[in-house]
Amino acid sequence: MISRRKLIESTALLAAGSGAAKPSGRKIKVIVAGGHPGDPEYGCGGTVARYTELGHQVILLYLNRGDSGYLEKPVEDSSAVRVAEAGKACEILKATPAFAGQFNSRAVVDTAHYSAFQKIIESEKPDVVFTQWPIDGHRDHRAISTLAYDAWLGMGKRFAFYYYEVSNGEDTLMFSPTRYVDISAVEPKKRAACYAHASQTPDRYYALQSQVAKFRGVESGYAQAEAYIPHVQNPYQALPQDL
Repeated sequence: MISRRKLIESTALLAAGSGAAKPSGRKIKVIVAGGHPGDPEYGCGGTVARYTELGHQVILLYLNRGDSGYLEKPVEDSSAVRVAEAGKACEILKATPAFAGQFNSRAVVDTAHYSAFQKIIESEKPDVVFTQWPIDGHRDHRAISTLAYDAWLGMGKRFAFYYYEVSNGEDTLMFSPTRYVDISAVEPKKRAACYAHASQTPDRYYALQSQVAKFRGVESGYAQAEAYIPHVQNPYQALPQDL
């Protein structure tokens, strides 16, 4: 009998486009875009670890530096702390940090910022981009999702494009994944990367994310998993198990 996971993943593979060559047999470049330092690690940390253990290059692209954006003037000290934490998390995951230059909770989505963000993506020439769910509760999550999607469209949909979840039930809602990555063996590395963001109460947030990973594992037949929604027009599938 075919499992639910196999049925879901087979359907997703059939739904994917076939216009571009699948990047198998070579090292690829992956970008995980998130609103703040910590978002890519919480949502995709296990998948990032899977990629880098296979020798692929991963960039964690943060929309902002985690500064105190609600204030009239961003606080530089808070930004320095968050950037240092991101650097430590990336070191654990063997990824590279990058920043899109916006401010926490003051995200701007307009013609100039669409263009600037696309230039960042173009300069990296990724094979895969992950971004946040476009109806997340936090405006910065929604902003980077929109910017990343527009860049994918502007670049002719030539790389694989996935949505990920964070704090499901609290921030991410209405997320129905079709692809899963087994993170059982790399969960300790993901945990360490998330706890590197010590200023962000990881005891609270990781507890929730751990519940999500276990639930996605129940769905997919793994001990723990991260879940994704690939765009139906992806040119190929490029999760770690696809390479």
